[in-house]
Amino acid sequence: MPLAPAAPASLVDQAIDGMRDLLASGEWTVGTRIPPEPELAAALGVSRNTVREAVKALAHVGVLEVRRGDGTYVAATTEVQALMRRQCERVDIAHLLEVRHAIEVQAAALAARRRTDADLAVLDATIARRRAAVDSGDAAAFVDADVEFHVAVVAAAHNPLLAELYDGLVETLRASIDGPGDADDLAREHDAVLAAIRAGDAARAAEAGAVLLDHVPR
Repeated sequence: MPLAPAAPASLVDQAIDGMRDLLASGEWTVGTRIPPEPELAAALGVSRNTVREAVKALAHVGVLEVRRGDGTYVAATTEVQALMRRQCERVDIAHLLEVRHAIEVQAAALAARRRTDADLAVLDATIARRRAAVDSGDAAAFVDADVEFHVAVVAAAHNPLLAELYDGLVETLRASIDGPGDADDLAREHDAVLAAIRAGDAARAAEAGAVLLDHVPR
């Protein structure tokens, strides 16, 4: 039996794809207020009604957030990220750490195999910022640098789906991190992860990643 030809994408689907392109390109980041309907309709080459339906669809899956009287904002860059963020709001810290184990240990091993010189430079910079934040007592800068380190390890794995899944954890991860106090109790563990990745030792990187997470306060 011959297959029926695929139906052409609807104008709403085309508008959604256009918005996804803006998200994927980084032109629209989380927290960005998207253009008003007339401007967006003109940019996408569709009607305002089509834009309205596309926005409604992306808001339904959590990518966009419509704030009455204020506008529409980017809540997540992909549907996967939106789903992960919603799920993170429903679990406790123990569940988060279990998921971090599943992602970060594998990411560390992959990073050891795939990291580039540019990846190592990013990781070195985040470690330097962690140390500087401890020395200056800047808790906010410490949290930023700590999150950036873990994101950079996952990025160095060069697996886009893994990175997308992890990105959905970032805000929950950030909220779970305390300032360093008088010392960075996990400095040695972070250094061990980076050293193994730099050495290209996947087994040691995975082990170091697991040890780091085992020492994270619960």
